Amino acid sequence: MQYPLFTTALSGLTLLIALSLQQPTNAAEMSLEVPLELEKPSYAAPWKRYSHSRWKRTDWKDFSNMRYERSLPIAKPHKFETPIRGNPENGKKLVNNRKRGGSCLACHIFPDASLPGNVGPDFSLIGLWGRSDERLFNYIYDPRKFNPYTVMPPWGKHKLFTKNEIKDIVSYLKTLTKASDFKTPEDNPANRPIPIETRDNLDPFENPGMFTMELGEELFTTSGPTGKSCQDCHSDENAFSTWAVTMPKFETRLNKIIGIEEFVTRHARATTGAEYLAQSEQNLGLATYLRYLANGQIIAVDDSDEKTQAAIKRGKDLTKRKIGQLNFACMDCHAMNTNKWIRGQYLVKPLGMYDHFPTYRTSRGEIWDIRKRFQWCNVSVRANELPPDAPEYGDIEIYLATFNNGRILSVPGIRH
Repeated sequence: MQYPLFTTALSGLTLLIALSLQQPTNAAEMSLEVPLELEKPSYAAPWKRYSHSRWKRTDWKDFSNMRYERSLPIAKPHKFETPIRGNPENGKKLVNNRKRGGSCLACHIFPDASLPGNVGPDFSLIGLWGRSDERLFNYIYDPRKFNPYTVMPPWGKHKLFTKNEIKDIVSYLKTLTKASDFKTPEDNPANRPIPIETRDNLDPFENPGMFTMELGEELFTTSGPTGKSCQDCHSDENAFSTWAVTMPKFETRLNKIIGIEEFVTRHARATTGAEYLAQSEQNLGLATYLRYLANGQIIAVDDSDEKTQAAIKRGKDLTKRKIGQLNFACMDCHAMNTNKWIRGQYLVKPLGMYDHFPTYRTSRGEIWDIRKRFQWCNVSVRANELPPDAPEYGDIEIYLATFNNGRILSVPGIRH
């Protein structure tokens, strides 16, 4: 196997007498002959969360993230001598308040709910379940007391709701004694059709992400500060027909997994002198273009060496880590064998989650790489995200990539 992107060119009277790279000791590891800048971050430092209004700059340092674990201890049960007498009308408002972690409707069916989720049980008849007020209160306040693996957030312990607010919610739940009457078939998650992407993602009229690919194609032939372009060393585009489906790889000099986006930054710095920072328009353009050249190929990331295997194991473990104020793990939402919804959003399985990135997000009007997808998920569960080139994200990326080995690459993708 050859690694055309890692070819080193000799300059002379006739530019581009290219050296053929020898097979690395481990195909899963990057050749040490590949020129890379190794000292600086590959992103705009210091890292700042995006300025978009939905990327609020709240600091969730008191809660776990992908780098450290800081779970608050499980709360002791609260005791009540008399029935809880809260305000059910306020409880109903709180249940529907999407500013409080997405609202209870994100996971539960309630009467007259619009597009409720089904991660948790249907609560339409919870008033008939015979649960004591005390049990209801404590389950909402900190459900980890009853089930340490629960996907329900510790609403009280993690300070999403006050004790009095939880009392109001309990009072509202006790009023629910009638099955839900769904206004539309789509409101019932059991009948909601699973979204199937039918758009031609390689048609620029369908997918604006193709314009990002075209930018990458242009940058490939654009000279950088050193006077060289990518094309000067890599004149045969056909040589890239399989490279992208072998990435990411373990980079010994950085002692971590690096993906195509970080490779673009560090390799460009060391060769053309161009500064294509991670998640910049230029970086996304080149990363998308390099994958586009391998479209139709089967993802075949090599996991044969010990360092890569260790990274895959770490990545798998990280997908199970509970993080953020909402105390969610990746696998709480993206389980292997389930058909679940968070409100109107279908929760995809890990298989098929990787082969279309970078992807144009119609809901955001921009193209995202896989690392930005990780960051957005972190912020969604109210956990501090990491910079794009974080080793932890590299471990998760290669876990997803190898999990998707055998699938067909089709980039840029398009999703809502």
